[in-house]
Amino acid sequence: MEFPGSIKSKLPKTGTTIFSVMTALANEHNAINMAQGFPDFSCSEKLVSLVNTYMQKGLNQYAPMPGIMPLRERIAEKTEALYSAVYNPETEITITPGGTHALYAAISAVVREGDEVIVLEPCYDSYVPAIELNGGRPVFFELKFPDYKVDWNELKRLVSYKTKMIIINTPHNPSGTILSAQDMLKLQKIVDKTEIVILSDEVYEHIIFDCIEHQSVARYPKLAERSIIVSSFGKTYHTTGWKMGYVLAPANLMVEFRKVHQFMAFSTNTPIQYALADFMEDKDAYLQLGAFYQEKRDYFQQLIKGSKFKILPCVGSYFQSLGYSKITQENDSEYAKRLTKEYKIASIPTSSFYHKKVDNHVLRFCFAKSNETLEKAAEKICKI
Repeated sequence: MEFPGSIKSKLPKTGTTIFSVMTALANEHNAINMAQGFPDFSCSEKLVSLVNTYMQKGLNQYAPMPGIMPLRERIAEKTEALYSAVYNPETEITITPGGTHALYAAISAVVREGDEVIVLEPCYDSYVPAIELNGGRPVFFELKFPDYKVDWNELKRLVSYKTKMIIINTPHNPSGTILSAQDMLKLQKIVDKTEIVILSDEVYEHIIFDCIEHQSVARYPKLAERSIIVSSFGKTYHTTGWKMGYVLAPANLMVEFRKVHQFMAFSTNTPIQYALADFMEDKDAYLQLGAFYQEKRDYFQQLIKGSKFKILPCVGSYFQSLGYSKITQENDSEYAKRLTKEYKIASIPTSSFYHKKVDNHVLRFCFAKSNETLEKAAEKICKI
C-alpha cells in the first residue's frame, strides 16, 4: 500500500542511521558487532531485581512528568558531590527516556527558525537532524585530526548574532577525547555577555580514564547558568535498552525544556525510576566505572597492538578509534562494510559523523564487550 498523495521530506539528506545499518549488516553476516555502542554483558542482577520488585508492587502507571522525586534527589546529591554544583531537584532536574530524547527536546525548546547552532564535528548523528527539524541552521566546526582538539580562536569566528546554541560532547563520541578545564574556561570566555545556550552531551561522564576528572559544565557556574546538561543511566549501568537519561538545567531553561518533553513522552518508565533511585545509593557502581572500562580499553589495545591498525588515543567513552591508512586507501564506509562481510567484524566508519563525510581512514570500535568478545574480535583484527 502506498500513500496516494505526495510529501516533501523534512530531512531529504537523512537516511537510516549508520548504527542501524552496520548492526543489520553484522547480523546478516554473523559478524562480531563492535559497531553499535552497547555492552554484550549483563547489567547488575541487583538492579534487575529492584525493577522487578517495583513492578510487583504495582508501580506501573505514569510517573510525574519531571520524574519521581527520590531519583531527582539522588541525582542532585551526586552532582553536588562530584562537581560542587547545586541543582534543585524540583525545578532543575528532569528524568527522560534516554539521552537522544533529551537532546532533541533541548534543541526543540531553544532553537527557532533561522537560529544558528555551532556543532563540533565529528559528532553524534542526532544533533544535526534535530536542529534542522526545528528550523535552525547547523554551523560546523571541524575538530583537528588526529587529536580532535578544539581551536577556540577559530570557533569564536563562527559566533554571530544568530548563534543561539553551541553543542559540546565530553567524553567525545566517536573519538574518545575529552574537554579539559582549560577548554571549559575558553568556552566560558566566548559565550560571556551573550545569550548563547550550551547543550552539553555528557552521557559518558563516568567513563573516563587515566585518573582524569570529568570536566562537566556544571563545575563552572558561568557556564552552568546557561547550560542544558544531558546524561545517561543506560551508559552508566549497562542498560542502553531501557532508554533512561536525565537533564540538568537552571530553572528558567528547564521550564522551557519540560514544555517540550511533556508532549514528546510526558513521563519516563516508572518502576525503573524507583529502582534507579535505590541503586544510586551504591556510589561505587558509577565511581568505579572508569576503572572498569579502562581495563577493557587497555586489554583491547594490548590484544591488537600487533595488528596493522594505528591505535588512536582514547581517554574517555567506550570507543576505540583505529586508523587503517597503512592497510588500504578504500573509503571508510566501503572498508567497514567489507570487514563486516569478509572478516566478520563490524565497526563504524567515522566519516558518518561528518556532514561532508570527511574520511581520515579511521574506524570506530566499541570495546564495551566481554573479554571473550574482545579476544575474538582482536583475533580477526590481527588477521587483517
